[in-house]
Amino acid sequence: MTGTYKVNKTIQEINNRIKEGKAAVVNAEEMVEIVRAEGKVNAAKAIDVVTTGTFSPMCSSGIFFNFGQVPPPIKASRVWLNNVPCYAGLAGVDAYIGVTEPSEDDPLNKVYPGRFAYGGGHVVEDLIAGKSVRLRAQAYGTDCYPRKAIEKDITLKDLFNVTMVNPRNCYQNYNCAVNMTSRTIYTYMGPIKPNLRNANFATAGQLSPLFNDPFLKTIGVGTRIFIAGAEGYVTGAGTQHVEKPQRNERGIPLTPAGTLMLQSGNVSDMDPRYFRGLSFTGYGCTASVGVGIPIPILNEEIAWCTGISDAEIQMPVKDYGHDYPNGINKVLAHVTFEELKSGSISINGEKIPTVPMTSHIISLEIANKLKDWITKGEFLLTEPVEKIESE
Repeated sequence: MTGTYKVNKTIQEINNRIKEGKAAVVNAEEMVEIVRAEGKVNAAKAIDVVTTGTFSPMCSSGIFFNFGQVPPPIKASRVWLNNVPCYAGLAGVDAYIGVTEPSEDDPLNKVYPGRFAYGGGHVVEDLIAGKSVRLRAQAYGTDCYPRKAIEKDITLKDLFNVTMVNPRNCYQNYNCAVNMTSRTIYTYMGPIKPNLRNANFATAGQLSPLFNDPFLKTIGVGTRIFIAGAEGYVTGAGTQHVEKPQRNERGIPLTPAGTLMLQSGNVSDMDPRYFRGLSFTGYGCTASVGVGIPIPILNEEIAWCTGISDAEIQMPVKDYGHDYPNGINKVLAHVTFEELKSGSISINGEKIPTVPMTSHIISLEIANKLKDWITKGEFLLTEPVEKIESE
């Protein structure tokens, strides 16, 4: 990265300092105070890496897996794990399970349609936790793949080449959901009570990865990350990535904008503390995924970006009762993340209690765990091999 900066570092130089045990590493909350007290130039001189973290519902998540052949071989056309359907339109014994897929025999859904208790996210959590799950597969049979069915109990250790691939994670800003109708609505943001009785919001604010690198100056294809307790990588822009969002004076998008596609290294290294299957009443199943991304402080511009505070992050408030289904882009107001964290916001003169969908405690824990890995020399930074566009 070039520019007329007073501070110019390279990722290689920072990695050398990490290897020598000399790198100055802080989490994103600590960096807010450092930039405020020292200014961006001195902060850039003093700090080498800022770690970020988020632990939030991420519906666009799942794992690819290969369950192995036993004679006679099978070309699976339908696959289930604990009666949760997987996508099997791949190769012989390859499949993908998404976290929002519900179990076909969920007893809660039989009594209350749409109120799933168990789904793909729970299957993945069970596998990461070392639990046994029931594999069932069917096939139509061919000369080279004559087997037509298989059923057995498996654990993560029985699967081959398991990889978490999340098409869209780490949203850069997101909606604060309210409901101005007279009935409760059930959404991926959780239940939203009628007549502005709650406001549900997501993201980790000043800890969130893409708030700390709003123009993706350091995050790109090949960036090494923390994902669910293991190492992983950014593989590209996530689905629904917005390259040119409207931004405030601090460079923060005013609506949902950037997203990242993520891939894990070794799923067996993951920790179920940082991957949790979830079920939202009336919406269905999903999962919370822990992600941490290191930001190398190459110059004072990046230092300034990582000094973003909750008070400078503006989030859009949307009515999920009237407007969201048919007017998805309509914004009632913008409120700061600091206001949301205070416990209430004011909309149209109404004081509304706020409800976080993201765990601040675990988000900070992830940032600190990544900080510890880097400080100990166990995690090196990577140079992106390709930029993800964000203007």
